[in-house]
Amino acid sequence: MNNKFLELRDVLSKNGFIVKTFNNISEAKEELLSEIKKEESIGIGGSMTIQDMDIYDDLKDRGNEIYWHWRKDVEDAAVKAINTDTYIASTNALTMDGKIVNMDGTGNRVASMIYGHKDVYIVVGKNKICKDYDEARERIKNIAAPMNAKRLNLSTPCTHTGKCIDCDSPQRICRSEVIVHKKPGGTNIHIYLVDEELGY
Repeated sequence: MNNKFLELRDVLSKNGFIVKTFNNISEAKEELLSEIKKEESIGIGGSMTIQDMDIYDDLKDRGNEIYWHWRKDVEDAAVKAINTDTYIASTNALTMDGKIVNMDGTGNRVASMIYGHKDVYIVVGKNKICKDYDEARERIKNIAAPMNAKRLNLSTPCTHTGKCIDCDSPQRICRSEVIVHKKPGGTNIHIYLVDEELGY
């Protein structure tokens, strides 16, 4: 296992998070399917990592009540996802001193990651691990945000330049920043560290 993962696992555990490490996304998916019970309702945040995990249909087919606004088979999925037992997402960056750093356009994902659910599962690829907050912010500004803006076909400067200029574009997706320093009260946050590059 990646030595950086072992060091980060210890730091995150001291901050109150429940941490597991995996060699690949298939192992993480298998564990997630065993952790989440069939009777639990599930919300999913917008995430290329979770899309690559391909877990939505598995959960739906076995009978879980599941809401993901990226899938159009449920009306008002983003709103319904707020009130589920369990929430699954990824993060924009995870620092070696144990901070979960995220930037959202709407805020539904970052809100659900810290409040309202019994359990939150955050799946993180090795490409999202950063030395500290400054490196995490650089990652969000110059990797995650431009790639997501391009994926969404937004008319923002970063879509064309690949770098943040702190724009005032109406379609700007960097609007709400949330940094989780320690486990919030009332929510169990499970962090799955996966030794693969996942998502943006």
